[in-house]
Amino acid sequence: WTRIKLLYRMLVTAVLCSIMVAGASAFGVGSMSSFTGSSLSTDMQPTYISRSSSRSELSMMRHRKKVAKLGKPADQRKALLRALTTEIIRHGRIKTTAVRAKAVRKHVDHMIELGKRGDLHA
Repeated sequence: WTRIKLLYRMLVTAVLCSIMVAGASAFGVGSMSSFTGSSLSTDMQPTYISRSSSRSELSMMRHRKKVAKLGKPADQRKALLRALTTEIIRHGRIKTTAVRAKAVRKHVDHMIELGKRGDLHA
């Protein structure tokens, strides 16, 4: 059985290598694009996305992140949520975007619960 396993592993490795070589040759340097008929670019530099002029970073996905960033730095986001929460508590309604309303809902619910408790720690 060990000999069969060894032959199977060699076969799988050979198939995977041939697939990788075939895939790599499709994107080889100077190859023609099948869609446009023009030569493909040979520039293989990593892509960096600049969000501000002072920093550049590689863009990554935000899997399972709960905080809505709202397109603002942390200090501005905190001030915005504080202002919206205060406005809702004072006037009962606000006019804002749906994303901001969803983000501020958690803070408003927390403030209402603290007000309902009414103890010294609230």
